[in-house]
Amino acid sequence: MKMKKSSMYNIATSIFIFGILFSNVNSQDSCSRDLGLLNSQLPFNTTSFNCNPVWSSQSFILRYMQTAPSEWSFVLSAPNPNSYIGIGFSPDGNMVGSSAIVGWVASDGTANMKRYFLGGQNPNLVIPDEGNLTLGSNSSIIPDNSRIYMAFQLVNTDRPLNQLIYSVGPSGQIPSAPSFRLTQHTDYATTVLNYATGQSQTKNTNTNSLRKTHGILVMLGWGILMVIGVMVARYMRQYDPIWFYSHTAIQSLGFMLGVAGIICGFVLSNRVSTNVDKHKAIGIIVLILGCLQVVAVLVRPGKESKVRKYWNWYHLGVGRSLLILAAVNVFYGIHISNAGTSWNAGYAVVLVILFITALVSELRMRMSMRD
Repeated sequence: MKMKKSSMYNIATSIFIFGILFSNVNSQDSCSRDLGLLNSQLPFNTTSFNCNPVWSSQSFILRYMQTAPSEWSFVLSAPNPNSYIGIGFSPDGNMVGSSAIVGWVASDGTANMKRYFLGGQNPNLVIPDEGNLTLGSNSSIIPDNSRIYMAFQLVNTDRPLNQLIYSVGPSGQIPSAPSFRLTQHTDYATTVLNYATGQSQTKNTNTNSLRKTHGILVMLGWGILMVIGVMVARYMRQYDPIWFYSHTAIQSLGFMLGVAGIICGFVLSNRVSTNVDKHKAIGIIVLILGCLQVVAVLVRPGKESKVRKYWNWYHLGVGRSLLILAAVNVFYGIHISNAGTSWNAGYAVVLVILFITALVSELRMRMSMRD
């Protein structure tokens, strides 16, 4: 019996659509999915493992179980980003100071997995084959359709750290020999995992932009504009009353930017668990001194007042204390955030330029006073 061409076309179309749908289903992963044949490729069977969708926005799924008294087995499933995926075990919830397992599949299909120690935000401080994790012999990466299954075992540990960091690298940038250096991640998330119950909770998201905003606002407001405002008040007195209005405008802008930076700092402090009590305390003192300066301006006595000279002493003393503490805290903030030498060098260059400008202005002012 001959089949009509239209019927054959409909059957072929149905098979094609079914194939696409079947492929899409296989390319997805979920905790309700039985890995089936994939289990035969993994170094251990995951049927009884705990399963968590640990990073929904990136479709990261973690399966794990304690498979021996001092052995924990993990399988991290994620979309293949044409870069690396990573899972870090952190003592405090921060990426810096954590040890990580990172895996990727190269364009030629070669799969790699390495340990890393994250000693800082600079790529040079992310050191391969270092860290506090001991990998067992049963470790492998299995590419499956559009996903990667990174299976590994941690040995010599009663229970791994429960603050886990997940990251994904920039597309098209694969770590390569001999350095296997990692480029900066495009996104990351931190979760707290309860190994007993199998529940995980997102702790924070990427704070890089907030950290930079905090640093820039504080550095520009308290650490730079305030210094320029003081210089205007000291070296531009001959341009009365322009110097006064300029001084007031610059200090007001610096105060507002500084306050905004401190607010960002409080928000950042709530999102990370790093101990920054000293940095926070100095910042609060700087804020208090800034507020005292604002109050002092509002109650400033007239030039003929007998207490004007005491007010000048107070205004000058509080202002100098503010500038010194602000500069110290900026450098300290750069240090504890491991922002790198570029931030230190950049701010130091600005301070040197301001210092040289102030020195030249001071010499010119004193020479003009002698004439």
